[in-house]
Amino acid sequence: MRINFDFNDLEAFLAVMETASFHHAAERLSLSQSAITRRIQKLEETLGSVLFDRTTRAVKPTLAAKRLQARAEAMLESARETTLAMRDESVAFVHQRGAVVTVAMIPTLVHALLIPALQTLHDKGLPVRLRLLDQAANEVAEAVSRGDADFGVCSIGLLEPNTHFEPLFDDLIVLSLPQGHHLAGKQQVTWADVQTETLILPARGTGNRLLIDEAMARSRIAPQWTFEVGRSTTAMALVNEGIGVALLPRSSMLSSVGKGLVYRELGVPVVARPVGLLTRMSAPDTAVVQAFKAALRETSDGLRTPSPPI
Repeated sequence: MRINFDFNDLEAFLAVMETASFHHAAERLSLSQSAITRRIQKLEETLGSVLFDRTTRAVKPTLAAKRLQARAEAMLESARETTLAMRDESVAFVHQRGAVVTVAMIPTLVHALLIPALQTLHDKGLPVRLRLLDQAANEVAEAVSRGDADFGVCSIGLLEPNTHFEPLFDDLIVLSLPQGHHLAGKQQVTWADVQTETLILPARGTGNRLLIDEAMARSRIAPQWTFEVGRSTTAMALVNEGIGVALLPRSSMLSSVGKGLVYRELGVPVVARPVGLLTRMSAPDTAVVQAFKAALRETSDGLRTPSPPI
């Protein structure tokens, strides 16, 4: 069956339905009344149904018109959404040019950095439409390098050659403990203390694990781990249940899960992961990206700690 009508015909039909007048529909669409009539006739011929009963006093929709209305509205709305999705954002959202920001970020920094930065932007009257890629550090670097993200927030990790890393703060690796744990009474724990505990470590190959393994090697301690997990949220859930203790970035303690735990700093060697902004070198920042980065820098001021001793 050949479809012999287009979106303009549906638009004319809906205008007549809403105004109950061919004359008013023509005014709404800036067309002649005869043009509206031709479009309705084309629809009626294609559908094989009369859509309007017309008299000198009124235009009344038929049952066929009432059935068509919802479908016509859905078709037009779908067409509009498709058009917007296919256009470049600078054309489709002229009134919000540059307001869509794609940020790649390691999940442990969402509570510590992202949420306060968004609040700062909101308070300044600069709302942002955010597309968040919450990924591992290496994936963040790849997303920025490929241009999938406007910028990234991560630990330095394995950087791509076409990216620039701007340090924000050093995120200490701390010992995360359940409430009431015997080590919670100490202001600072040692790496030897960790060796005697049921230990939860980040997965091998992650940036955090590399830092921890290096620190243990410097302290001549072999990491006797019991659990190895991929995400900090999983480690915190295990700690919260009293299953073990975990070595985690201090920023993760600001999350909703981490706030119920106790953390203690570790003695020498102090370990910290450098956290910062990752940008593709060839990509100039839009005004909204500049504002977003400024808000993240402002938030990071409250997360800085003194440089760890060497």
